[in-house]
Amino acid sequence: MSDPTEATWSGQWLADRLGLTLTTESPASPLALTDLVGLALRRNPRRAHLLVSSVLGKHVPADPAVVHGAGRLLGAMVADELAGTVCDLAEEGRRLLKAALNGSADAAEALSMRCAEHAARSRMLTQTVEHVVVLGYAETATALGHLVADALDADYLHSTRRPVPGLTESGGFEEEHSHATRHLLLPEDRDMLSRPGPLVLVDDELSTGRTAWNTISALHARVQRSRYVIATLVDLRSAADGERLTSLAAALGVEIVVVALAAGRLDLPGDVLTAGPRLVAEHGTTAEAPSGGSWPHRVPVTGWSGVREGGRHGFDRHDRAALSAAVDRTAAELAVRLTGDRVLVLGFEELMYAPLLVANRLRAMLANVAQVRFSATTRSPVVAIDQPGYAIRTRLSFASHDEPADGPGPRFAYNVAPGSDPSRRFTDIVLVVDDVGDTEALHAAGGLLDQLTGVCGRVHLVTLPSYKPSVDGAALAPPRPLYGPDFGSYARDEVAWLLTDLSAVELEAPTEEREELIQSGRAHYAESLPVEYQPSAEYQRLFLDSLASSATRLAHAVGVVTEMVLAERGHDVVLASLARAGTPVGVLMRRWASFAHQLNVPHYSLSIVRGRGIDQMALRYLATHHRPSSVMFVDGWTGKGAITRELAEAVTKANTQLGPAADGGFSPDLAVLADTGRCVRFYGTREDYLIPSACLNSTVSGLVSRTVLNDALIGSEQFHGAKFYSHLTHSDMSRRFLDAVTAEFPSVLDAVTRQWPSVYAGSRLRSWAGWSAAEELSREYGVNDVNLVKPGVGETTRVLLRRVPWKILMRPDAVADLRHIRMLAEQRGVQVEIVEDLAYRSVGLIRPRTTRAAGEEVRGRTTG
Repeated sequence: MSDPTEATWSGQWLADRLGLTLTTESPASPLALTDLVGLALRRNPRRAHLLVSSVLGKHVPADPAVVHGAGRLLGAMVADELAGTVCDLAEEGRRLLKAALNGSADAAEALSMRCAEHAARSRMLTQTVEHVVVLGYAETATALGHLVADALDADYLHSTRRPVPGLTESGGFEEEHSHATRHLLLPEDRDMLSRPGPLVLVDDELSTGRTAWNTISALHARVQRSRYVIATLVDLRSAADGERLTSLAAALGVEIVVVALAAGRLDLPGDVLTAGPRLVAEHGTTAEAPSGGSWPHRVPVTGWSGVREGGRHGFDRHDRAALSAAVDRTAAELAVRLTGDRVLVLGFEELMYAPLLVANRLRAMLANVAQVRFSATTRSPVVAIDQPGYAIRTRLSFASHDEPADGPGPRFAYNVAPGSDPSRRFTDIVLVVDDVGDTEALHAAGGLLDQLTGVCGRVHLVTLPSYKPSVDGAALAPPRPLYGPDFGSYARDEVAWLLTDLSAVELEAPTEEREELIQSGRAHYAESLPVEYQPSAEYQRLFLDSLASSATRLAHAVGVVTEMVLAERGHDVVLASLARAGTPVGVLMRRWASFAHQLNVPHYSLSIVRGRGIDQMALRYLATHHRPSSVMFVDGWTGKGAITRELAEAVTKANTQLGPAADGGFSPDLAVLADTGRCVRFYGTREDYLIPSACLNSTVSGLVSRTVLNDALIGSEQFHGAKFYSHLTHSDMSRRFLDAVTAEFPSVLDAVTRQWPSVYAGSRLRSWAGWSAAEELSREYGVNDVNLVKPGVGETTRVLLRRVPWKILMRPDAVADLRHIRMLAEQRGVQVEIVEDLAYRSVGLIRPRTTRAAGEEVRGRTTG
């Protein structure tokens, strides 16, 4: 049985209700499939069930000695397969493993000893084999792959879903049935996967073999090997699945062998993908465990500097001794702090191997006083049902607390809470994370630590320094996104700011002084900041009136542009808004995707600077966390199209620099609410009307300044900078703007659904009329610099807020609507000219350096 305290198999409950059958096809083996796995109900449209391993230490707590022994036994079998010998440990090991699963501590110890003896012998057996590399799969099999590599004394790498900016990807592949499909390969040693010799792929289960098929196909295209071994705890492939792998081997001219602790089949009824969701609907509301216990105890760690805590960036025989010594120190520190008799060591998603070793060491140290178990958190959404014969009895749900490639999302810890059985309660929980995962979200209310302290009296936090890979001998310290409320007033899940926090730096200068420096060429506009405009009470009332009158129209535009983007990029789209005018639009688009399609769309905000291009470090970050081809850039509006042109040039440059890492490359497409310049394909409208977020500066954009690119402050490995004006919280309208527009989503849904396809169909027609109009106005008014002409309501407003305006041109039909522009012009003493045939409702002209007085003669066409 997978749990000696259970009278029935931990897959029986679900098997009975879905009509599943699990059959072992090696009847002579003492180890049955039902010894190794139970069943649970998944929240996944691709697969209704989850095989819950009893020897993996992932989804359910397990004896760390059993986890360790099972992995080393699998490694012993692989070693003999590589050496061409019969594994004399295979049957004995299976018997010992079965006894250990039934509660025999002696059997677990004996299995560990026999595996250690075999490992010493297997090193001699495999000396004649070419260089062996072991590859494990994230997130479930990272520790299992380590254990197989340990048995072979081989180099090890596991796939990851946590990219590192600056580290070139050495490959990737898809796990099609997974909740998170994309795997990255990021070895520090770029030649690790290029050397000849067998490649051993390690996964916890082999259901169809499709992931292994994808991996071998992808890697063999880069380096041709003659031999592949797939090592797994359970092999459940059908005959057709086996033939598919055999055909791949024949097509590539290679040998592909499968090694498993147990093999058989899982028979699924034809209606399982419809019956599964019905069970989810019936049982998927199991109450979460309460939160709010004592605050965790932070445990100091020593001796981890430079130690590889796992195989995310590669792990070889020279790393094992250093890791073992560090584990010994941490286990000793913990042993004196643990006072209870049931201890759980809880790893963190991909970080399983080091926590497993700590748990196994504690098991030996506390053998006479405490029972030690091991498991890890996961991103797999599974239904918890507190019934005998069901594998996942309880669930803790919490927000992700690192920087996953697919953006923030829910994470889970299963069978950590006791549920209906008080005897399952842990007296001590040791949570092991790395420094990337030790974030504010980990410690927040409702976060993982809060959840753990609610189900256990004593929680101990161990934070390991994550190994930082190097490139050409230089250690990388990759920049990390900023999140609210530490930076900006948007909620953490609304936007990740790819910016450097310059809040403590004095960057503001008088507007006239900045304008003189900018136009003289002595400084770039992005090197400093204008003084933030503080709106008067009257101007704020104008903003609120404008918001009330335009919220419905804005909601419609948000819906139209979001539907067009989803149609173009698909539901795995990533929004990258151009800070800062694009940021509130990106947040609104993300909200529409959630409202209309229940999608959790990742949203970032990054800097683009006219004349300097887009933040290349931010693009590198996006390229390592997402497919570049899935990224859609977002802005508020287009004026004459200068940023559209800047974006196209910058994206071309980025794709060239990223090379193969660009994975198809970024597209220069830009999505905006209002395309008044008629220069982009994705827009909510092409009307020139007021978007209220243009009325204010930071107080409608999350209290974040415009972006800064100053070489004295920003290094080559940093994001562009910006400031967080937290002192303006009292006048912040950012959330009020978003909420007002979001509230109108239901009222415009039907209209958006009817109308967006026709807008999308005609969206390829771009005339660049805005650029032509700006050039004509530049000539007519003697400005002679198209960059000093700012067409459109939004651009006109920004000229008045942060530049030195010379004149405001306005069409007669816009006078009544553009009260905020007239008020700003009056406050700044700027002339407003009424122009009958103006292409835009308003245009702002920046004062040229050669124009010193308002009365100086300049060509123009004033009619009022």
